[in-house]
Amino acid sequence: MESEYLMGRIMASLLGFVLLYRLTANKKATTSRGVARYEKLESSENGIDQAEKDKKPDVIIVGAGVAGSALAYTLGKVTLSVYYFLCACFLIYQKYVIYVLLSFSPMQDGRNVHVIERDLTEPDRIVGELLQPGGYLKLIELGLQDCVEDIDAQQVFGYALYKGGRSTKLSYPLQSFDSNVSGRSFHNGRFIQRMREKAASLTNVRLEQGTVTSLLEANGTIKGVQYKTKTGQELAASAPLTIVCDGCFSNLRRSLCNAKVEIPSCFVALILENCELPYQNHGHVILADPSPILFYRISSSEIRCLVDIPVSQKLPSISNGEMANYLKSIVAPQIPHELFDAFISAINKGSIRTMPNRSMPAAPHPTPGALLLGDAFNMRHPLTGGGMTVALSDIVVLRNLLRPLHDLSDASGLCEYLKSFYTLRKPVASTINTLAGALYKVFSASHDPAQDEMRRACFDYLSLGGVFSSGPIALLSGLNPQPLSLVMHFFAVAVYGVGRLVFTLPSAKRIWMGARMISVASRIIFPIIRVEGAQHMFFPKVMAKYCRPLAL
Repeated sequence: MESEYLMGRIMASLLGFVLLYRLTANKKATTSRGVARYEKLESSENGIDQAEKDKKPDVIIVGAGVAGSALAYTLGKVTLSVYYFLCACFLIYQKYVIYVLLSFSPMQDGRNVHVIERDLTEPDRIVGELLQPGGYLKLIELGLQDCVEDIDAQQVFGYALYKGGRSTKLSYPLQSFDSNVSGRSFHNGRFIQRMREKAASLTNVRLEQGTVTSLLEANGTIKGVQYKTKTGQELAASAPLTIVCDGCFSNLRRSLCNAKVEIPSCFVALILENCELPYQNHGHVILADPSPILFYRISSSEIRCLVDIPVSQKLPSISNGEMANYLKSIVAPQIPHELFDAFISAINKGSIRTMPNRSMPAAPHPTPGALLLGDAFNMRHPLTGGGMTVALSDIVVLRNLLRPLHDLSDASGLCEYLKSFYTLRKPVASTINTLAGALYKVFSASHDPAQDEMRRACFDYLSLGGVFSSGPIALLSGLNPQPLSLVMHFFAVAVYGVGRLVFTLPSAKRIWMGARMISVASRIIFPIIRVEGAQHMFFPKVMAKYCRPLAL
């Protein structure tokens, strides 16, 4: 009996070693294969060889940005089936070694994925350059953490907040995490190229350059897409599931959601070179007039500056010099003196870019055969840098829902089953969306004295330290995306502001101002929560579609 037990342990150990070896070998080969296949895609006249064209995809993904590339890798990669591994270990212990070794396959094949991207060259964007720690944890969960390596990415450990010549440092609560867990800032294009290489490293992921012109629909079900190849050829591609990830400028989402896009402001972007931030490895937020100014390092020699200009204010023209004059006369006096010279130098170089900031709540029309993801589905003000965290969190939710389904061909059943996705994503996505919208309004200057008092109270509340800073920064970073915690801290700021007014020097005017502060806080946050869906946000488990049994 003891010899049988010993033999079982030896065989289980050997099997575990083989599995570990295969997983390690696969991981080491991923980057080199990805680069080779990606270079082949870029250099080949036809974009892809005939053998890969003949593969019938399980999923079509439109767009190969952060969301599309991460999703393609997640759905396409080969994964270890833990259930079968445990069953195998049990059978080995029961002496059925030979049957297990003959029939057991420790690796579960990934899905065949066809990704169609309009432009496979490196993107050049001025946002999507900051990944919060919560997003980095999702990157680890998806096996994509090496995509921030070898691109000169910078670690970010928190924020520095400036107002009226005062500053305070807000650090991420990372004490319970490994030392490599932090935020990351980088050139967006470099990050996306690494993600594309990672996806292209999988033999069952076909990455093709082409422009999707329309979704193919039959009897209310999306069957695939119509697209134009790099060479101008009109083609159709079909799959049981089409996932649209074509970004904020999506021309496909109108039939899949209620697309109410708002533009609250515009970012004016500069790059400061060869200078140091006052607080190293921290993003800097200046509560300026009329709205916030952001600084964060995107490489070892470059600092990104984003100047927010509200939509209510006319955007100065770059071509006639109005923008340069505005930045020098209005913005420059409000930035930290350590960055002043580099800021003026960046203006003089003339590399000024602008980009509208878009906000769009998630309002899907569940459609058989199709799904929306990323900025095509849901956007929020980029002030808090939470966009990639939401997208990666959504991918984790979707992966977990699709993982037990081997057949996606029942479009109506799959659509019904995936309705739970819209509820399961809500606590994380809605917390980050609500915080982004609320903070932007609080951090912007206002002619309303009560809202301006709310702004001062917010800065002082965060400056208190302890739970007063760690709680809100945990929300912002995606480390603790709890809707109830968000509402509690938001109104705690208002109550703190009221307390300062009323208890230091009570008067009817101050009491009235305190009441108006509570009113301002309510007017800011409750409309955002209503749009996000209060019941989904706070009580997801009572929703009918929260956790449906498998219907497929």
